[in-house]
Amino acid sequence: MVLTVHDVDRFEASRPRLEAIAYRLLGSASEAEDAVQETFLRWQAADDRIEVPEAWLTKVLTNLCLNQLTSARARRETYVGQWLPEPLLAGDPMLGPADTAEQRESVSYAVLVLLERLSPNERAVYVLREAFAYSHREIAEILDVSEAASQQIHHRAKKHVAAGKARAEVDEAAARKIIDEFLAAATSGRTEPLVRLLTQDAVAVGDGGGKVPARARAFEGAAAVATFMRGLFKPSKAKRDLVGGSPDIYATTANGGPALVVVVESRVVGVMCLEIGADGIAAFRSQVNPDKLERATERWAATEHGEPLLRAF
Repeated sequence: MVLTVHDVDRFEASRPRLEAIAYRLLGSASEAEDAVQETFLRWQAADDRIEVPEAWLTKVLTNLCLNQLTSARARRETYVGQWLPEPLLAGDPMLGPADTAEQRESVSYAVLVLLERLSPNERAVYVLREAFAYSHREIAEILDVSEAASQQIHHRAKKHVAAGKARAEVDEAAARKIIDEFLAAATSGRTEPLVRLLTQDAVAVGDGGGKVPARARAFEGAAAVATFMRGLFKPSKAKRDLVGGSPDIYATTANGGPALVVVVESRVVGVMCLEIGADGIAAFRSQVNPDKLERATERWAATEHGEPLLRAF
């Protein structure tokens, strides 16, 4: 099929939605961009003119992502250390719609981590239904399943996600207060103030991708996490050498939730996403794999971010 200028414009109008879907499905901005580009190429190569391009593009994209998710599971079995999604900083267009609580939740870092536990079909149904309000009839057509099956898959996926979330969330002002208290405690050199800020079952996990040192297993429990955080924020020449200088730490949002961004000379070297509930900080998830921070660095350079909360190490 020879695409007209109108066809290309129509695709470009759909690109933000397609990228937002692909990112939620894959947890990777670069892979999402590749999937959307492959969708365009398949549209270009289609034999017949597509009557409803938006529906056709969504179906092709979703199935490309499902295929990639299946192969990704095999790749992640050999991934060095823990695998975490690529974080997106505030204002990134790939975050997609954020008008409803369901849309905001679907792209939160904590939920993206939980979605890794779902089957590819469960993840697709959850994303299409919760984030983009597709009907079960539309989802059934996209996935080539029955409408009843779509409803059952959605119920199962939603139940799994709900079971893994923090008990309750706090508002932005309360989250910022906790972040300030956390940094003060983390730099105090003592574990007791940190323990008081954490839930008893708190976890800390990092993704270095084999390129930056990161523990292969998560720290679990308030005492273990507090000890780790105290050591993490303790200054040392080895840490400065590792990241290329003394990093500045900023409070911001990533994937719609509270986060700390670690910056060395305008380069983002780490994004720590915090999961904060009514009982305290439930999880720290740190992305330090440089391959997954390129987009964050680009976004950081293009936005205003004020003064750092502290200079670490």
